[in-house]
Amino acid sequence: MHSTFFLIMRRMRRPLLTLIIAHAIAMIGLVLIPGVDDQGNPWQMSFSHALYVISYTTTTIGYGEVPYPFTPHQRLWMTFCIYLTVITWLYSIGSLITLLQDQALRRVLVESLFRRQVAALREPFVLICGYGETGRALVHTLISRQQRAVVVDNDPERINILKMESISEQVPALQGETRSPEVLIDAGITNPWCRGVVAMTQNNNVNLKVAITAKLLHRDLKVICRADSKEVEANMASFGTDHILDPFDTFALHLATAMQSPCLFQLRNWLTGKIDRDREPVALPAQGRWILCGYGRFGKAVYERLEDELFETVIIEATPEKTGKPENVKFFTGWGTDEQTLRTAGAEEAVGLVAGTDNDNNNLSIVMTAREINPNLYIVFRQNRRDNQTIVDALGADMVMHPSAIIADRIQILLTTPMLEEFFGLGLFQDEQWACTLFSRLVGLLADHEEPLAWEMTIDPDHANAVVDALKQSKPVTLGQLLANPRERAESLPVVALLLIRHSGERVLLPPTNLYLRPEDQLLLFGSTGARARMGWTLHNEHALRYILTGAAPRQGKVWKYLRKHLAG
Repeated sequence: MHSTFFLIMRRMRRPLLTLIIAHAIAMIGLVLIPGVDDQGNPWQMSFSHALYVISYTTTTIGYGEVPYPFTPHQRLWMTFCIYLTVITWLYSIGSLITLLQDQALRRVLVESLFRRQVAALREPFVLICGYGETGRALVHTLISRQQRAVVVDNDPERINILKMESISEQVPALQGETRSPEVLIDAGITNPWCRGVVAMTQNNNVNLKVAITAKLLHRDLKVICRADSKEVEANMASFGTDHILDPFDTFALHLATAMQSPCLFQLRNWLTGKIDRDREPVALPAQGRWILCGYGRFGKAVYERLEDELFETVIIEATPEKTGKPENVKFFTGWGTDEQTLRTAGAEEAVGLVAGTDNDNNNLSIVMTAREINPNLYIVFRQNRRDNQTIVDALGADMVMHPSAIIADRIQILLTTPMLEEFFGLGLFQDEQWACTLFSRLVGLLADHEEPLAWEMTIDPDHANAVVDALKQSKPVTLGQLLANPRERAESLPVVALLLIRHSGERVLLPPTNLYLRPEDQLLLFGSTGARARMGWTLHNEHALRYILTGAAPRQGKVWKYLRKHLAG
């Protein structure tokens, strides 16, 4: 704020001095030139009166000759003052307008406002570096979950887009070099309310610099970075980056999950809010030939998963000299957009096709041509641009991979419910029947209009003070009692515990209701918003917890306490 003030004063020094000197000269002349009052007696104007006259003259308001008509000498001086002060006033105003249009000053003002907005935050927020498609999707996801975000991007157009979007919460945003430590400090990287830094730019080196800066300036901060190469991933991991995300590897893992356990894949998509609960799990082909169009980074990641699942894979790539090609696999040079190439690759006998080039138009052409040859193909479509969403929806692909959406969904889970990611990892070791049974159970738990909600809680004074107090008094509390209805203890809330993590590190998947809780236990719960609110009574109200544990519900008002004491006496 001080630098802004001194910058303005330095640039306006000459116009202000000129204005002050001109007004001083005009005022001194009016004070020195004698006047005449309405009785004809000599009258001398005071400095305060002269300031008043010169002020309305300079601003061209023109109240007239007050309080008495001027003498010819005064009128002659006022004529000179009109030209002197009005010209200097216009010069000063013009200089000020020019200053306000100066890009350097405007940037200083914007940065000052941005710093004040960040400093004023009094709730947890996430710093997002890069407002591309991934950053945009992440901001909207966080705002929809009532979480705050701060954005930094070096592209002014993206910042303008953010400011023009209809977002319920104000998102402080700054156009600046994201790799600059000064910019990151202004954005709140050292702010105690900052809960995480997400580096989602298209430049690996910028993401690397953000990660290093975050770990040096705020070591306990959760840092999530995007990396598009194994070398950068190894570099980021070497200094403790918490999560390093590659959208292609992430999607390839999802594809493998869909192949191994369609129900678990359906469960994941449902819990993360990406598909309708009423849609039946779609099983991928168990065997047969897959045609992979595009052997770039995405194609390589998918190819490895297909090979792990022992599928026959045929690759079509237009520029093998750039991408290379694997050994001992059928490989055809081309785009895959023409019928001849697809037929040569065996599209008629294939069970699945991956349109995985980095061009949406080519991918659309590949799918439409392939469907004319074989309408029964299972289609995996790579969507590169979000603005093509309408035509991608109309295409009706069985599985769509959008890098930005994949990363945004993963980050949203890591920031809001990291235990959910661990739950899905443990679920991969379960059989398909386990996943299908759990999916049916969770779907049946909610009413038709209720949205699925997964949340975390810890048995500590901040999240469950009543339970912690009971445990300190050696009163055992089971998981089933925690999930009981505080209004009717014989009933259970529509809540399921998906995962329990002990302070010792022990993991319990779908913990039983007779499990005794311990301090610092972490729980991943699933249910509805209403059930979560009712559960809050048990967690924080000692009387509600006493009723669930003992069945006793004595009146707690002052009158009832007095009557009990009086009757007992």
